[in-house]
Amino acid sequence: MKKAKVLILCTGNSCRSHMAEGILRHAADDLFEVFSAGSKPAGYVHPLAIEALKEIGIDISDHTSKHLDQYMESGIDTVITVCGNANDACPVFPGKVVRHHYGFEDPPKAARPGESEIDAFRRIRDEIKRVFEAYADGYRDCGG
Repeated sequence: MKKAKVLILCTGNSCRSHMAEGILRHAADDLFEVFSAGSKPAGYVHPLAIEALKEIGIDISDHTSKHLDQYMESGIDTVITVCGNANDACPVFPGKVVRHHYGFEDPPKAARPGESEIDAFRRIRDEIKRVFEAYADGYRDCGG
């Protein structure tokens, strides 16, 4: 059976989309081919995103920041935006594509008073983990 192709979009493709990609692959590699991209790629994956995922046993150190254009003709089945800007700027993909939006704070800008930058990444990682593990479980429970 062909795996569904899921593209996770964010503006810069440096933090949230990579954390979501790594978590969804980890939670449901048997169900999906998972990719991430950005509408305005930053050109790098934030080191604290890599560190935050490494802490929970997920390695995204080989990820690269990519533009969404490279996925326009690749048979994407589902597009999930993880930031408001990407949701607003999301292009129309060819074919029958399901769209979801789960908005998360931008980790480098999300530190609360008394919270370190890595703690903000951890908090948002945990939010992303809850959402994307639930997404995988729901997909699995419904039989795709």
